[in-house]
Amino acid sequence: QVQLVESGGGLVQPGGSLRLSCAASGSIFSIYDMRWYRQAPGKQRELVATITSIGSTNYVDSVKGRFTISRDNAKKTVALQMNSLKPEDTAVYYCNADVDSRRMGPVGYWGQGTQVTVSS
Repeated sequence: QVQLVESGGGLVQPGGSLRLSCAASGSIFSIYDMRWYRQAPGKQRELVATITSIGSTNYVDSVKGRFTISRDNAKKTVALQMNSLKPEDTAVYYCNADVDSRRMGPVGYWGQGTQVTVSS
């Protein structure tokens, strides 16, 4: 069984910064792409950032230049550094990863989500 556990959410003022972390644990052979999604109230879940196993990254336009995704393959973690936060960044943020736990190909796993609130 594979688990993804996020941490680092909270309340921050506009213009502030937060760093989200996600740790994968369990029976893991390989981790492929890792991603951060977010879901604001009344909206669909949105892909925010992706990082491949070799470190290639991609971002949704609304966070480019403000957010940075990174990973530590040895520690099986992924992080999202969020700077210059705006009220519209308020959402529950979810970690997602494609994990091969049985040497049968990758399966997608989700974390439980962490709340980020940007408000003065």
